[in-house]
Amino acid sequence: MNSVLTSSQVPLPSASGGWQEGDPPGRRRWHLRADALPLEAGGELPGVRLAFETWGQLAPDRSNAVLVLHALTGDSHAAGYAEPGHPTAGWWDALIGPGRALDTDRWFVVAPNVLGGCQGSTGPSSSGPTGRRWGGAFPFLTQRDQVAAEAGLTDALGIDRWALVVGGSMGGMRALEWAVSHPERTDALLLLATAAAASAEQIAWANLQLHAIRSDPNWRDGNYHDTGRGPLTGLGLARRLAHVTYRSEPELQVRFGRFPQDTEDPWHGGRYQVESYLDHHAAKLVRRFDAGSYVVLSEAMNSHDVGRGRGGLRAALSRVTARTLVVGVDSDRLYPPSQQADLAAGITTSDGPRVIESPHGHDGFLIEVDQVAALVDELLPTHPPPPAPELRHHSHDRRP
Repeated sequence: MNSVLTSSQVPLPSASGGWQEGDPPGRRRWHLRADALPLEAGGELPGVRLAFETWGQLAPDRSNAVLVLHALTGDSHAAGYAEPGHPTAGWWDALIGPGRALDTDRWFVVAPNVLGGCQGSTGPSSSGPTGRRWGGAFPFLTQRDQVAAEAGLTDALGIDRWALVVGGSMGGMRALEWAVSHPERTDALLLLATAAAASAEQIAWANLQLHAIRSDPNWRDGNYHDTGRGPLTGLGLARRLAHVTYRSEPELQVRFGRFPQDTEDPWHGGRYQVESYLDHHAAKLVRRFDAGSYVVLSEAMNSHDVGRGRGGLRAALSRVTARTLVVGVDSDRLYPPSQQADLAAGITTSDGPRVIESPHGHDGFLIEVDQVAALVDELLPTHPPPPAPELRHHSHDRRP
């Protein structure tokens, strides 16, 4: 395995890099659903638990809540340091905190780990009703199932209506589902690098990644968690495939060209710099993610079609009443700006499609934080009602 992934001071997991019971909780809190969750594909999922993190304080009138929804391999740790329980720093850290676009002196920011994920929420690596891991028996999920679970968390937090729901890529799919399924609970909507429905090409790219994982001999039909050996090679390959689609061809050429990695000779078993770059990202992911969750979430993304059962895309998008910005990344080859243009055209409350300028491709919505911050500023009131003075503290914000 070490020949496949780059070396690191952090040892490789035996089967899964996801959060496990007994690991440090970090900044997570948990919401346990009281009843089983009915699933769109049929059946139900019992024992649903969502991990989530919050920053700031909820105002007395509950008008200052913002929902932040992560992409495929993200989690609830949208802001803050890497620390025990959180292997990486917050993925949108520069956007969330005192004085930032999502100013936690004013806004109560909530970021759940998606249902089916592997950083504290119920997923394939969780224990099922029998006490054994769900593994390959974990049911098929859709974006609507995931939003239904998040609606339960919203109720538990006492939030009637979100001041803003924001998400990119897979998070944007769920944000859109929020605005269509619960228009009365979504005041403003920021959709980044996403689409109204998964395209044939997006499904095709996901299919390659799913085959990479399922072809690993340690996949065992998804029942590998307690065997001591997981499909890490397949997960690493899936990440390599995905990461090429997340970045742009010009960026890769400018950064790496045809240069070899350090003193390695590609003609004699060595690597080019771009190969080392992909190895690095594969190694990082297998140390913090679960292959079963990757499969479940990828299939949920493939199922995404906001018009399903609603009379088609136009009819579904007409349900959106939130003030909306639909935003693409000009160099995105995975979710090209044409998809955001179509999405914006179907939402009557949208101010036309916007574009983030970035050389970084699909990942631009994560990298170009200043441009995202300006979009947030357009949608959120400048001066929302502050939390009650006796409640104002920042125990969930960055440490000094």
